[in-house]
Amino acid sequence: MLFLQQQNGSGVNLLYSTPSCYTFQQNHLNQIWNGKDDDFFPYASSAHTFWTGYFTSRPALKGYVRQSNNYLQVCKQLDTIGNFETGWMTSSQVEVLKEAMGVAQHHDAVSGTEKQHVANDYAERLANGYKSCENVTNMALKRLLPRFQQEPPNLQFCTLTNISKCEITEKYDKVVLEVYNPLGVDSDTWVRLPVNGTVFDVFSFTGDAIPYQVIPVTSETKKIPERKGTYAQNELVFQLTGISPLGLQTVWIQKGKGDNSSYTPFKAFPSADFTMQNKLVSLTFDHITKQVKEMENLQISLKIPLNQRLMHYFGFSGNNSKDEFRASGAYCFRPNATEPKTMIVQSSYIVQVQSAYIVQGELVQEVHQVFPWASQVFRLYKDANNVEVEWTVGPIDISDKSGKEVISRYDTSLQNGGVFYTDANGREIQERKRNYRKTWNLNQTEPVAGNYYPVNSRIFIRDPAPDAQFTVLTDRSQGGSSVNDGQIELMVHRRLLHDDSFGVGEPLNETGADGKGLVVRGKHYLVLDTIKNSARQHRLIGLWLYRQPVIMLTNVSMDREQWYTQFNTQVSGLSTLLPENVHILTLEMIPPNPLTPISLRQAIVRLEHFYENGEDQEMSKPAIVDLQMFAFFNITGAVEMTLGANMMLKDLNRLQWRVMPSGDEPTIPYERQIYRELKLDSKGKLPQITLNPMEIKTFIIDFNG
Repeated sequence: MLFLQQQNGSGVNLLYSTPSCYTFQQNHLNQIWNGKDDDFFPYASSAHTFWTGYFTSRPALKGYVRQSNNYLQVCKQLDTIGNFETGWMTSSQVEVLKEAMGVAQHHDAVSGTEKQHVANDYAERLANGYKSCENVTNMALKRLLPRFQQEPPNLQFCTLTNISKCEITEKYDKVVLEVYNPLGVDSDTWVRLPVNGTVFDVFSFTGDAIPYQVIPVTSETKKIPERKGTYAQNELVFQLTGISPLGLQTVWIQKGKGDNSSYTPFKAFPSADFTMQNKLVSLTFDHITKQVKEMENLQISLKIPLNQRLMHYFGFSGNNSKDEFRASGAYCFRPNATEPKTMIVQSSYIVQVQSAYIVQGELVQEVHQVFPWASQVFRLYKDANNVEVEWTVGPIDISDKSGKEVISRYDTSLQNGGVFYTDANGREIQERKRNYRKTWNLNQTEPVAGNYYPVNSRIFIRDPAPDAQFTVLTDRSQGGSSVNDGQIELMVHRRLLHDDSFGVGEPLNETGADGKGLVVRGKHYLVLDTIKNSARQHRLIGLWLYRQPVIMLTNVSMDREQWYTQFNTQVSGLSTLLPENVHILTLEMIPPNPLTPISLRQAIVRLEHFYENGEDQEMSKPAIVDLQMFAFFNITGAVEMTLGANMMLKDLNRLQWRVMPSGDEPTIPYERQIYRELKLDSKGKLPQITLNPMEIKTFIIDFNG
């Protein structure tokens, strides 16, 4: 702290401080403070200016940031598991993506409130990070895969499979796929690869044939500008099961000959209502409107009416001279009406899609819907307990000189009484009440925007009468709400023609690769279950979405027997399975000092109990974890750190505050955590760790291997 007394008779005292110094002094005023335990969202700076648009702005970048984090965690894990002698070099390569991700967390980055050329720069930095991490993963694979001396060829990420584009699978007849599971438990995943041809031989890591299905690439996908130059006509679909925790699994794919019965071409939508179902879920579509009309959980015979539409609000056009003239922009969401417009064709007073067709196969069933400038796929995989809804929106039509905010709205019969729930950063669930603020009387001036909240991973509504909960999970952050009872709406894309005058200095008008308007594709996942059982469903799906298995590919000249002889086809990074309610949040090598001994290795391990207290009868119980669970190295000691791993827990001395009870919530006194340094016992074992619901514990471990 710097204190400069007045000089030269100025009468001014200049005090320079820091946030920590200021907080310390406030704490020592010995006064009782008012407590606040309600949310700040949704934030408004005036009656018609709710800062809820940035929850969705630049959805493509939001999706890219989420996907990049998935790759970053894989990269950090493989860097640690690889246990390289040149750890300082690999860590510097990991750092490229770490820094790109760090910059992308800026409040004018992933929020979508930057200029277009700045957004391009963020994306370029992430792409460079991908390439750098590809080098690290290949170095790890060269250590983990070989059984003898022969090194495997370099493998590549195929990052554009969401638009059915991957040069390796399109061009070559023999391909090896390595899938890595970044979770601490076994994982399953569905693989969709762009291919040419209809007959393939697909083999698992054990050499057994894997059932597959071949589906044509849609004409809507072929129109996406970023797909220019690719020639894949089909998609190869198959399931991988039991991928080991922190582990690798090999799949062999090559073009085959003969029977093409696994090819499932598109079929016209039937003249009667169409139901797609597996053992767990069914979804029924109306034969006239081609829209979904009913969803059922077949395990418990829970059925609800369900309608889904792609709709849009017109963004308010204003000059921002006064609050009532505030335009909808990158920050601000301000629709010009409270009811969105339908995107579907009106015919004889019947609402219907422009066109629809279906896919019926043993592994996956699909209903495709086409709209004037959007499309959707309802997808039900074999034995899945959820329905995947893949939306593709764009280029958003602005020929009428109006900006548009596109939503996906789900209408059910559930009576949720104005209450709905969203997550906070993918972790704790927050209760929301329509047109309500806990600590003051709200005069709602924007009935739609004033009820929008950030949905980072999930949103749901409940109705105790039928004991039903309807949950929608997202693959990126979006704005969402339950504007009317029984409804969930999520904003998926925005294209606006006016700036809202909060600093961007240009309209949120993403024009895409061809300059005609950005096309964005994403997914929602629908879950219907009882209130009691829903937490386990959405927690597991949410975790999988956050840490999906990552696929790496290479073309090969050798035959399958040679590969399976030369290389390991299954590798697991854990020798002991984690409890099902615990997640490895971080496994990251600490870069060694070039002057320290090679034998001295350290890493950050961060463990998370990802259920809330009372959320599930079994999964909300405390979990006991053995830190010595890693297969490729031995832990010789550990120190518990604060969350950021920048301070030993024993050195933490939190300020204690005297807080006035808020009325309905008792004041919970702060209990200091007990610091423990974990040391090996006489048998070479570390003490076990207990994690309580929603608790995160961070350790720096010493290891060798």
